[in-house]
Amino acid sequence: MTEGLSELDRELRDVARRVERRIDPGATAMVVAVAVLVLIGAFLLPWIGDERGWDLLVGEGAGYGVLPRLFTFAALIFGIAASGVALATRIWALAWVCAAGCGISTITGVWAVWSRQISVPQGGLGPEVGLVLALLAIVVLAATWARIALRR
Repeated sequence: MTEGLSELDRELRDVARRVERRIDPGATAMVVAVAVLVLIGAFLLPWIGDERGWDLLVGEGAGYGVLPRLFTFAALIFGIAASGVALATRIWALAWVCAAGCGISTITGVWAVWSRQISVPQGGLGPEVGLVLALLAIVVLAATWARIALRR
């Protein structure tokens, strides 16, 4: 009888540990999903001149510097891929990864916009609507993931 109770106790501790590792984003999951869709749409819009976000990602937009391309990678990895995996698995550690990664992506996005704005007086092309929209989507994702991760 004691053996059965210790086995039940161990099983209950395992269940409690699994539940503690999970998040329940609730209605904020919809905010994350919409922000990811906006970010995907922003990749299809022009970021610099006629170059779309996807063009910068694959390296077709040469001569625009490293910062816009760095932002495309950060936004793709943390804003789209990691956010999708975190929403699907609802693992608390992934919510933290998304919060931190989207925060870093926000910084690289601000740098990317800044690098385009300072090149305009020298005849360069400024940031277009896709880059600004992607930055706004990443800011929303960073704030939302931080809220989800801190809620637990």
